[in-house]
Amino acid sequence: MKFKNWLILIVLFLFQGITAQIKDPVKFKYTINSLPNNEYEAVLTATIDKNWHIYSQDLPEDSGIPTEMKLSSKDGITLIGKVLEVGKKHDEFSEAFGAQIVYYSNSVLFKQKFKLKNNAKPANVTAEITYQTCDDRVCLAPNTLEFEQKVTPSSVSPDTPTSSEDVILPPVDGVDGDSLRTADIQETSIVAPVAAVQEGLKVASIDFENPQTDCGVAKQNNTENFWTYLLLGFFGGLIALLTPCVFPMIPLTVSFFTKGSKDKAKGKRDAFIYGFFILLIFVLLSVPFHIIDGIAGNIFNQISTSVWLNVAFFVIFLFFAGSFFGYYDITLPSSIANKSSKAEDAGGIIGIFFMALTLVIVSFSCTGPILGSLLGSAVTGSSNVPMLLTYALAGFGFSWAIVFGLLAFFPQALQSLPKSGGWMNTVKVVLGFIELGLALKFLSKADLVSKTFLLKRELFIVIWILISIGLVLYLFGKIRFPHDDKNAKISLPRKIFGVLGIGFVIYLIQGLFPAERPTLQHLSGILPPINVSYLHKEGDGILGMHPSHDYFEALEIAKKENKPMLVDFTGYGCENCRKMEEFVWSEPDILPILQNEVILVSLYIDDKEALPESEQTSIDMGNGQKKKIKTIGDKWSLFQQINFNNNSQPHYVLISPDGKVINTPISGYMPKEDFKAFLECGIAYFKKGK
Repeated sequence: MKFKNWLILIVLFLFQGITAQIKDPVKFKYTINSLPNNEYEAVLTATIDKNWHIYSQDLPEDSGIPTEMKLSSKDGITLIGKVLEVGKKHDEFSEAFGAQIVYYSNSVLFKQKFKLKNNAKPANVTAEITYQTCDDRVCLAPNTLEFEQKVTPSSVSPDTPTSSEDVILPPVDGVDGDSLRTADIQETSIVAPVAAVQEGLKVASIDFENPQTDCGVAKQNNTENFWTYLLLGFFGGLIALLTPCVFPMIPLTVSFFTKGSKDKAKGKRDAFIYGFFILLIFVLLSVPFHIIDGIAGNIFNQISTSVWLNVAFFVIFLFFAGSFFGYYDITLPSSIANKSSKAEDAGGIIGIFFMALTLVIVSFSCTGPILGSLLGSAVTGSSNVPMLLTYALAGFGFSWAIVFGLLAFFPQALQSLPKSGGWMNTVKVVLGFIELGLALKFLSKADLVSKTFLLKRELFIVIWILISIGLVLYLFGKIRFPHDDKNAKISLPRKIFGVLGIGFVIYLIQGLFPAERPTLQHLSGILPPINVSYLHKEGDGILGMHPSHDYFEALEIAKKENKPMLVDFTGYGCENCRKMEEFVWSEPDILPILQNEVILVSLYIDDKEALPESEQTSIDMGNGQKKKIKTIGDKWSLFQQINFNNNSQPHYVLISPDGKVINTPISGYMPKEDFKAFLECGIAYFKKGK
């Protein structure tokens, strides 16, 4: 493929749609067959898309995920024999696993015989199947589905007449599906809204697409700010170029292209291709995240609200900081760099590609922590992680491509570059202090989501002050790290940044004292919220307000007081939610509206507190799949999706006491004027109608 075609492809990739469909190559149908002697047979029929397969239940250890079917019932059943597989087996040796494996393509039946322990009453029988789907290129993450059927013994008269009928099962290789007869079969094709009505989550009166009025609708931008991450990646790349791992390689690499070829035009062309390959390699690093997102579309939301994964990010960032301080290096195995370096001998475009790959690999000890910071920021702060990472990594690679490309076209500029020296280690150490500060953000999010509230706002600020003081002392040469020159003079830039550090400390100190309005506006969303504070009393609420945390309870209050209800879909780990509360809600012309004109209900979609066992349930999401509702956050997250077709936070909806949407809901952090217009127009319409 010509170079320009590669360029077109990469541009198209950067601007592709941000939605990724979840791959679902296997469809299951659950039926229960009546057999003689009061026996039954549960059958899960798998219909598999072309080129995909699932494994047998009998696999050698460490050679794929075997399919496992489990049958259970709260009403009591007795299993008879083992699960049988009916289908055309494929038995072959796998070089990847080094073992003989068995799998099925097209279709297969999994059967389990059982008896009811009590033949005097109906029983609900649940089948759970765990399986992994693969094709010749990729395996999807293991999946577990749950199905349920009601079995009515022939001796019991059902509430509604039923009769045995032939069930045409999907064709199975080597099996006559038409010969199977079933009784008391209930299809599992209930769609999510219907199931939600049964569980009390779907509210019939809510129609967000047809609100009572369209006044005060702020122009919403529901897309992620990809360009912000592109710029963050770009500046991150420029900073990485100043580190000891990369900077000394710039003149060497540029000289290779400008002096290694008698044809200067060819040298410049090769340098341009080299820069393009750097960009391509960094963009390709984001591809695995697109694959993960395609396999499990909610995986990044789970990561962003996971207590333990946020704690893991905290530890990782501390590890990054130690590397930047010079106590150890984070490097990829040397064998990878050696193989890549040897491949450079191929020459031509292939050789140039491996030159770029070698640069990326050998510079990992400096770029790894910076790229890790971008990853952590995107994963825990966005719902469109894969595309954000693509933009961030593209910006990172683009900065390198520009520097290497421009210097190849204008090699005389090499003379103006600063010489390598101790200043590069200073850059690394400063980045180490920044990593320490960022690490605390993840610990705070874990603290908020777990609702332990141990890391108070003031404690967070004090730790940041100590980190900042440490940075200032380092910049002024009062403390040193392993790779610092012992007799190095303190340069003017270090003194300037040291003074800026002192200014930042002074800025942070104001956050330790009580104030009428929240302070440290520029750090809103990073610091713990204002109600997680030593200065805050439980009875103070949020800005003096005590929002309800249950939609249905708040609706009853709205009916009694005849006020509209403001539904606030929020999260403990939602940065934009905190910014709205601290710097929009607290405005003197907004707060009275929230306090007096509406009934406020805040529904936390990442609340990990378990629901009472009586409220834990499973919702049928269609196609035989069920979503388990175990926590308060699970409940309100699904409530938001079902009723408002939205899963972003913050998300605001004005609801009338009779449960109807007053005006168009709005999402995200927004200027005070937009939020005020949304509130005032909805409230005015409600009062007019009242």
